[in-house]
Amino acid sequence: MNKDMQHYLEPSFYLDYYAPEVSDFAASACAGLDSPVKKAVSLYYAVRDQIKYDPYDLQYSRRAMRASHVVKKKSGFCVSKAVLLAAVARHQRIPSRLGFADVTNHLSTISLRKLMGTGLFIYHGYTEMLLEGKWVKATPAFNLSLCTRFNVRPLEFDGTEDSLFHELDTLGRKHMEYVRDHGHFADLPFDRIFTAYDQTYPDLFKHFVKNKKADFAAEAKQEHR
Repeated sequence: MNKDMQHYLEPSFYLDYYAPEVSDFAASACAGLDSPVKKAVSLYYAVRDQIKYDPYDLQYSRRAMRASHVVKKKSGFCVSKAVLLAAVARHQRIPSRLGFADVTNHLSTISLRKLMGTGLFIYHGYTEMLLEGKWVKATPAFNLSLCTRFNVRPLEFDGTEDSLFHELDTLGRKHMEYVRDHGHFADLPFDRIFTAYDQTYPDLFKHFVKNKKADFAAEAKQEHR
């Protein structure tokens, strides 16, 4: 392995793949698989569908952003799920890093958009894995059942092409758009992201402190009957 790639394989406070629950999750998803591409694909679907997407999991907490915490809770928002995918990929010796972008037309509810005060979702998280000599992007945020609820095609991933955003809904209407790329990082830039969240969504964390806990799945079900 190229020395320049080594830091994309190392554990960190957030990508704590040495934790038993994370290593067990990775090993289970990759059991019997014999290539990095096959392992990456299996890890993607494990994180996408076994960890429920819930934006109300967002909280100003370093511990809550650790891969081990996400596995234990079995839910997370886009960034924490991207952290988990990067961690389990490194556990399987697949170099990985985190990417972030601002997006519009994100999967959300009326209640969440009112709380945020904007339709722009900043620092939407995804994972990049080095497979067969190139970096491939994968976005494991939105689980299959949630996509069905929102009439959005679930993102598939084959380990060779980028799987980045839901461009169209199931009716062929334009859906998610990326409006700004923040680049890639070997580890989670916690302070940078949460400072931006606080500046962009000033009422978000205050609401979460007062209202434990909003139910995103229930909101989605109510709005998309």
